[in-house]
Amino acid sequence: MTMKTLDDLRFNSDGLIPAIAQDAETGEVLMLAWMNREALERTIETKKATYWSRSRQKLWVKGETSGNFQHVAGIRTDCDQDVILLSVHQEGPACHEGYRSCFFRELNADGQFEPRGERLMDPREMYGQ
Repeated sequence: MTMKTLDDLRFNSDGLIPAIAQDAETGEVLMLAWMNREALERTIETKKATYWSRSRQKLWVKGETSGNFQHVAGIRTDCDQDVILLSVHQEGPACHEGYRSCFFRELNADGQFEPRGERLMDPREMYGQ
């Protein structure tokens, strides 16, 4: 088996790679965001999940505004090396809508996505809006 490095990762044409954050204890998928190489390097260095905001065109540390940091316990890549999987210890909700996971909507029998689970925090409390 050949060892791989960051240079072997397959970033897309925008220099980004999808990053899935997963709870280190339960395996629950918490969120999906994007990383560029600098975000990944900072994540490795600081052990705090750092992402690239496509809308703001800048790096952001998860929790820098809300206080809901992701402490990185492990980093993996898939067989194609085009996705990052972060194993994290999540402080508070991962979702900007106040839910534990961003994947809180589930398709019901009527073909509609409805919220499942409890909202842990009011987004206005997290972001002071």
